Amino acid sequence: MKELEDEAQQPDFWKDQKVASLKMRELENLKEVVEKLENLEKKIGYLEEISEIAESPKEKKEIKEQVDSAEKESDRLEVDTLLGGKYDQSDAILSIHAGAGGVDAQDWAEMLLRMYMRWAEEKKFKLKILDESRGGEAGIKSATIEISGPYAYGYLKGEAGTHRLVRLSPFNSDNLRQTSFALAEVLPVIKDSEGENVNEKDLKIDTFRSSGAGGQSVNTTDSAVRITHIPTGIVVTCQNERSQLQNREKALEILNSKLRQKQEEERQKEKKELRGEYRSAEWGNQIRSYVLHPYKLVKDHRTEYEESDAEKVLGGKLDGFIRAYLEK
Repeated sequence: MKELEDEAQQPDFWKDQKVASLKMRELENLKEVVEKLENLEKKIGYLEEISEIAESPKEKKEIKEQVDSAEKESDRLEVDTLLGGKYDQSDAILSIHAGAGGVDAQDWAEMLLRMYMRWAEEKKFKLKILDESRGGEAGIKSATIEISGPYAYGYLKGEAGTHRLVRLSPFNSDNLRQTSFALAEVLPVIKDSEGENVNEKDLKIDTFRSSGAGGQSVNTTDSAVRITHIPTGIVVTCQNERSQLQNREKALEILNSKLRQKQEEERQKEKKELRGEYRSAEWGNQIRSYVLHPYKLVKDHRTEYEESDAEKVLGGKLDGFIRAYLEK
């Protein structure tokens, strides 16, 4: 924090406004962490003092409740210390794709999207839907949202992968047990100043009429944008911004993030192949199972962490799974 404060005092600090803005945001995040630590330290000191003179059962109960609260806050701060990756402080782009399972899978994809949105709302993060493709009968084929808040990517990076749902299907007349799959893709929001700009010659850019919910200029002009990165075949679509220019800028931002992630994945794959650890990413390699029938259990297959209250997890209570992944 001191290093960033000194850097911000330099005369040429704001010469590159994008870089300066990112550093100021990092500084604000660090100030917030320091403030929380100082407040927690004061609270613990106060509780230690009054616990020595407390006599009545009521006083002891109140102190116990405050101690429990301090421990929960300490746990949250401890998780923050695990977020030291290059892009952990960044905002996140979350994409959900329905997998095998037909209408059930599309419904499951929407349930998964809702789970992450509720988690983000509880964290008081900002949400923006960038693209959505609805299913014909129910649910979604795919959706992309931007989640903005301190360490959004750091928290969510472990959620990337295949999620498996087992339940009694509401979409067949026999109400049979159905297994469905959905894929979560998580990217950090990478600004142009953090990496090389994409070469325009490598892009195929198509515009089309938005299929979103509507609004000023939306659904009346060809404002939606689809960008194909020809060398890699990566396709990015954005249609929920107000103008074609805004959709294009956001699509390029997502493409930049995807390309950076692809480079990192290839480096990691090469390392794992040299060590004999690499496995291809297939639908069968799910990271987590959500079982609603014949019993209720949510289990992460990488950490073995599990919870029996499946409804609570689907309602956005994911911190236990996130912490277990970060600590592994």
